[in-house]
Amino acid sequence: MGRGRAKAKQQKVARRLKYSSGGTDLDRLRSELGVAEDSGSEPDPYDDLVDRYADLAENYSSPDEPAEDESDRSDSLR
Repeated sequence: MGRGRAKAKQQKVARRLKYSSGGTDLDRLRSELGVAEDSGSEPDPYDDLVDRYADLAENYSSPDEPAEDESDRSDSLR
């Protein structure tokens, strides 16, 4: 007979977790985990790669456009 009371308590806890408003204190959680605040001023580590390889992008066509070599070959096969 004690099983009904335990089951009701479990359902009550599960219902509370399911329908809770999510009152999580994110600042407190961040401080407990030791995570630094996002300053937004951190440089992107890939910015230098964009600058270094930007000139190579001009040598390659976009995926939507066929390369010049492919169009020449299809004309010669006809």
